[in-house]
Amino acid sequence: MSTDTRLGRVRTELRSLLILATPIIIAQLAHTAMGFVDTLMAGRVSPQDLAAVALGNSIWVPVFLLMTGILLATTPKVAQRFGAGQEADIGPLVRQALWLALAVGGSAAALLWNAEFILRTMNVDPALITPAMGYLRAVACGFPAVALYHVLRCFSDGLGHTRPAMVLGILGLLLNIPANYIFIYGKFGLPAMGGVGCGWATALVMGFMLIGMLVWVKWAPYYRASALFTRFEWPQWTVIKRLLSIGVPIGIAVFAESSIFAVIALLIGGLGATVVAGHQIALNFSSMVFMIPYSLAMAATVRVGQALGRGQPREARFAAGVSMAAALGYACVSASLMFLLREQIAQIYTPDKTVIAVAATLIVYSALFQFSDAIQVTAAGALRGYQDTRITMLLTLFAYWGIGLPVGYALGLSDLFGEPSGPSGLWQGLVVGLTCAAAMLTVRLARSARKRIRRAA
Repeated sequence: MSTDTRLGRVRTELRSLLILATPIIIAQLAHTAMGFVDTLMAGRVSPQDLAAVALGNSIWVPVFLLMTGILLATTPKVAQRFGAGQEADIGPLVRQALWLALAVGGSAAALLWNAEFILRTMNVDPALITPAMGYLRAVACGFPAVALYHVLRCFSDGLGHTRPAMVLGILGLLLNIPANYIFIYGKFGLPAMGGVGCGWATALVMGFMLIGMLVWVKWAPYYRASALFTRFEWPQWTVIKRLLSIGVPIGIAVFAESSIFAVIALLIGGLGATVVAGHQIALNFSSMVFMIPYSLAMAATVRVGQALGRGQPREARFAAGVSMAAALGYACVSASLMFLLREQIAQIYTPDKTVIAVAATLIVYSALFQFSDAIQVTAAGALRGYQDTRITMLLTLFAYWGIGLPVGYALGLSDLFGEPSGPSGLWQGLVVGLTCAAAMLTVRLARSARKRIRRAA
């Protein structure tokens, strides 16, 4: 194959990837912005309300990620059927995924409703438990709706239509701001709820996004071939079991990565308010930057799944390679900017020079793991397209909890390697863990791709 032909293939694949990924990026940034708005508006009421929302977020966000990770199994299943031209089989599959969403969403809501024991185990100030639980129970009311929404979003993404999630994400953000104002300050005859009102606003937005996606899927012509709403079916355990076999490892892997940051925050908690604030700034900015490779990974799932459905395993491998190259190119830009502008980034969050110094130091480590983080999340997304999730889960758990956290603890909080380096050591452990994850998942992706090609041959 000539160089011009190869470059043409790369450009075509990259264009297709970005067409899919750009709406996902905007949707994910809108979702992240909702959390920022909640924090900002609750903080203007009182420090107690801000603390209650922060505590609630530390519990419901990991549960949300676990739930949505399980339901992500819908995307590669739909993508492969669509690629194979089996659109009539998509409707029955998604109907079973909706039953799974009801069960998982209801279970997650019940967990949040009864999460008081978690707050007490964390030795939270008793004065904060009541408002934090009020916030959590309000959010819990929206979990069944957002679970159903997520399945419909995965259905749409799997077909290659990612615009609905973008549009509804933006509208959800625009609704969240006035809803927060109404519930927090008690407008239109409602009582003033303070930080608890942020929870009700979040639940309202979750319900709105479900209704919006239902209307979109019902009336847009490109969903009709799937015949999703043409009949009713009771739950079928065999189909749900297959979804769980793929989805549960995805959910655990996503939860493992998100929860290790929460654990590190708890470990840093004893090092003083300045260190905690600096860690939070570096983590918050890193989370926003991470939305780009995460969205590329979601698009990679679709591109790989559709190519496999068409019976083109070499195209699937090519799509995975272009996705990883795109993520690595983005990491070069983000890492460079974070390293060069680390102090300016910290100054956006706080005028405190001591906190800025801590945050700037940690942002350097965040810049270092941009490369490994982009590679590992994109490789995991491509592996979801191959429906290879169980080994991915084990490798992820081992990298984060078997390598990253012990190394971070040893460097940051123990004298095993000399004087403890505090938060820097814990972030160095993150760099090591993410690098190991990137290496192992890349090898696993190469093996899965080769196996599919040999099977086709």
